[in-house]
Amino acid sequence: MSYSLAELTQGLDIVIQGDPECRIHGVATLNQAQSGELAFLSNPLYKKYLPATQASAVILSADDAQVCLVNAIICKNPYFVYSRIATRFERKTKPLPGIHPTAVVGKNCSIDPSASIGAHCSLGDDVKIGPQALIGPNCVIGDHCEVGEGSQLHARVTLYHEVLIGKRVIIASGCVLGSDGFGFSKHQGVWHKVPQVGRVVVEDDVEIGANCAIDRGAIEDTVIGTGVKLDNLIQVGHNVRIGEHTAIAGCAGIAGSAIIGKHCLIGGGTGVGGHTTIADNVAVTGMTAVTKSIREPGIYSSGVGGLVTNQEWRKHSARVHQLARLVERVKTLEEALKKFMGETAS
Repeated sequence: MSYSLAELTQGLDIVIQGDPECRIHGVATLNQAQSGELAFLSNPLYKKYLPATQASAVILSADDAQVCLVNAIICKNPYFVYSRIATRFERKTKPLPGIHPTAVVGKNCSIDPSASIGAHCSLGDDVKIGPQALIGPNCVIGDHCEVGEGSQLHARVTLYHEVLIGKRVIIASGCVLGSDGFGFSKHQGVWHKVPQVGRVVVEDDVEIGANCAIDRGAIEDTVIGTGVKLDNLIQVGHNVRIGEHTAIAGCAGIAGSAIIGKHCLIGGGTGVGGHTTIADNVAVTGMTAVTKSIREPGIYSSGVGGLVTNQEWRKHSARVHQLARLVERVKTLEEALKKFMGETAS
């Protein structure tokens, strides 16, 4: 399987520097690529590998193309162009349409003939599966769920009842959508469960990484907006709303009723407090604790910046806990200084 540079870039906003008929049979990194392979350069840290690369062609910017000694695909966004081209070389097998003999399908289900239902799947009643949808082996889909056209559920995904999945959604293995949110009321020292009667709604073109948990709404729906990208191991609490085209890195936790705007970037390990609101176009760096609403676009962080040794971190932590006492000491010294200066002046 090989393609010419002209074939690979058809329809893309690029300029080819060199031979458009150069044949490409795979992709690789700049420093590992061999003849017949295509590499890309988007991070300046890797520019040092460009002069000696053995790749047959490189995707890069116009500035970097000036020092490229091999064929070049010149564009404004090399990583995006690489992502479009690399799809030609994906090694994925597409399951055949139809329902596997071991699958269990409930009553009144509507399954498009072009959809694929894998081995040992369990579908509840009144489930709708759209055209070209792929349901991997061992998936469990509860009553009244919908999976839209072209969406993919990889192996062992669980959808509780009334989960709605839009078009072209990808959900990785181990995800659970629609489990009860963390809702309890306390009466006479005992926790009592609060029914969670909302749904989970996942809009079009969303991708959800492995082992994510998205709770159903307590009353209103939990909503994942169009184009949202979630990394692995993310917890989304009940009634959370995530705006369009926001990306959230791994191990983030979003507490109930938080609202995250459109086009946000949330770093790994970040915790977003319940009932907070994050505006559109906000970037939150990794391990940040969002304990109050963010009303304006920008980049936000919390915690002690920079990596230090544990011993140094312990010193910093101890000093933070001493701040209140130090403030009182400074006030006392300032008052004493004022009194002393007043007595000296007189």
